[in-house]
Amino acid sequence: MSKPKLGLQGPVIAWQDSWAGEASDEIMRTGTGSVYPSQDDTPPPGRFVEAMKELGAEFYVHHMFPSLAGQSEMIRDMAGHGMDVCLGNEYGNINGPFVEGTNRYDVPDDALLEAARSGKLIGLLYDEPEHLQINASQYRKDEFLPHWGGTEGKSLAQSQEWVTEAVAERVNRVRGVLAGAGLDPDRVPLVSEFVFPTLFHTKARGGMAVCPKIMKESFQSLQLSTALGAAKQYGRAMWICADLWGPDAGPWFTRTSGFPGHSPEEYASALRMGYYMGPTHLFTENIDVLLQYENDRFRKTEFGDVWDEFVRGFVPEHPLTWTHGQAEPDIVVIHSDNSNYGQNERLFGNRGLTAPASTQSVFHVWHLLSHGTIPAHGSCMHIPGYSFPRQQLKAQVPKDRFPLKEGWPFPLEERVHPLHYPVNNVLVFDDTVQEHQLGCPKLILVAGDRISEETLKAVRRRAESGATVIIARWLSSDHWPASGRAGEGNWLVTDSFLTDDLVKEAVESFLGSPDCWMQRFGGTEVRMYKEDAQGFTLDFEIRKG
Repeated sequence: MSKPKLGLQGPVIAWQDSWAGEASDEIMRTGTGSVYPSQDDTPPPGRFVEAMKELGAEFYVHHMFPSLAGQSEMIRDMAGHGMDVCLGNEYGNINGPFVEGTNRYDVPDDALLEAARSGKLIGLLYDEPEHLQINASQYRKDEFLPHWGGTEGKSLAQSQEWVTEAVAERVNRVRGVLAGAGLDPDRVPLVSEFVFPTLFHTKARGGMAVCPKIMKESFQSLQLSTALGAAKQYGRAMWICADLWGPDAGPWFTRTSGFPGHSPEEYASALRMGYYMGPTHLFTENIDVLLQYENDRFRKTEFGDVWDEFVRGFVPEHPLTWTHGQAEPDIVVIHSDNSNYGQNERLFGNRGLTAPASTQSVFHVWHLLSHGTIPAHGSCMHIPGYSFPRQQLKAQVPKDRFPLKEGWPFPLEERVHPLHYPVNNVLVFDDTVQEHQLGCPKLILVAGDRISEETLKAVRRRAESGATVIIARWLSSDHWPASGRAGEGNWLVTDSFLTDDLVKEAVESFLGSPDCWMQRFGGTEVRMYKEDAQGFTLDFEIRKG
């Protein structure tokens, strides 16, 4: 059996940090650009830890204060209560201090060692570092300083290499500090969260574990197929963050606009979806939505009830016999990890680069593979064409009226974030994937702006062994520019995955049913269907081979 470790991330609005106290209301604790005063009373440390344990949490994701307020006391209490801890860098990213030349906060060596020596430290969580590399002015306004350093003046390929090397340097620094103190560096991975489905492969190549955010503003199948592929290609752990921040509003307990931006029913389905991907760790961001603390006691919200049922009911009743590393694709997408999610600029944080049109071919591939349900001009909802209900809530309800215990009666038919986008057992690899890592896919699509010589040859050999390969002309023209039979398989060269009728005809038999999203792990198929008409909730079928 392979059960992921389950965790909860600390509060950012609900109550002051139990160890840092008033320091909580002196800094920005969310990415909204505002200081939010705490809404609830502050629970004593022991009571907070016990509340997490009562919810079945096995680890705590702590928002580390840049001032280190309460840090030593928190580590002491985690050890005393037998609770594992993962240190998150979000508050430092938002407020500083920053590593020179970046907008990034790194855990200081002394604090790292103190936590690791407790025996309870299980990871260092980097909050949305792909976002902060591309959109470097999100928090830090004085200069444009990307998360892993500037890439100005570099080509697209050079920019990616720069980021990869910067990630590897930080990974090696942490490992060296731990090893130098006689501690096991493998116990404390650097974990990269992703709100956009970009840079998974770059961060994994640099040595980080991958942690896709689910819910949020993502297209779930695209996000998870990309994360699974990166973890498999580079042999990394895969964590999953069930992020309750999101675009929608509705008649549910609401801390502030967009939090939560998903219904309790969607949250229940998302937890099951994430669990069935076989991650090593699964946690919820944030605990604010699950609990209220008033009159010296915690009270579960409807979201707390969902989490409680998931941990105490669903997980023990549905034991996993697979892990994320056993994902085996029927369809492989290969593309260079170019950091374009539909913004078409600032690739790898490089303001001097104009996004080549070839980078958008990846969006066309996903539109094709998802039966047209994923848009053809981007890979998440932060692209033109989406209006978020949370913006109406923010405009109509003053901040001091929150939390809304009964939520806001936004019409169901106007919500924008379903979970269901049907694709048929897809994994995503980057442009350096090796032949033995591909598995035995029936269909391979090669897009993006570049591909390595060895990967191109590997893909050709897969075609000769029986696969259907559809490849962008600009990637194939110097070697195999003509479409036709290739040994036992097919080689189709195209100028457009979006408009080429021959491409549509070639993929039709591989796409599966438009009502099913399927992912295979070894001999087990996880099949996901719409439980409601719009796909905000999922129905699951597990098929054993």
